[in-house]
Amino acid sequence: MNFLSSLSPHVHWGLRLSLAATFLYHGWGKFPIVEPMMGMPVAAIWILALGEIAAGAMLIAGAFGKEMLTRLGALIVIVVMIGAIVMVHAKNGFNVMNGGMEFQILMLMAALYLAAKGNNA
Repeated sequence: MNFLSSLSPHVHWGLRLSLAATFLYHGWGKFPIVEPMMGMPVAAIWILALGEIAAGAMLIAGAFGKEMLTRLGALIVIVVMIGAIVMVHAKNGFNVMNGGMEFQILMLMAALYLAAKGNNA
């Protein structure tokens, strides 16, 4: 049990970095934005892409002392994931193999945890 307790101050990095990397990857992956996608106009895709990049950067930067960046980055992830679930994935059910919302719910819950706990995760 002491081993697990000794990991406690460091395990947030796995959650934080995996969430940040996913959002940075998907944000950058939307560029160049030249046409509507996902049923959204170009301007909305720009906002989404920049929001995803900002969220990923905030989650990483927040770990270095600015707890508000962690919470704000996590809140952006929450908004994006709720939008993705409602607009795209819910109609496909739960199973990710069918385009369902399984992965988005996992990301949503990870972000909710970081938003609630901040740098005390």
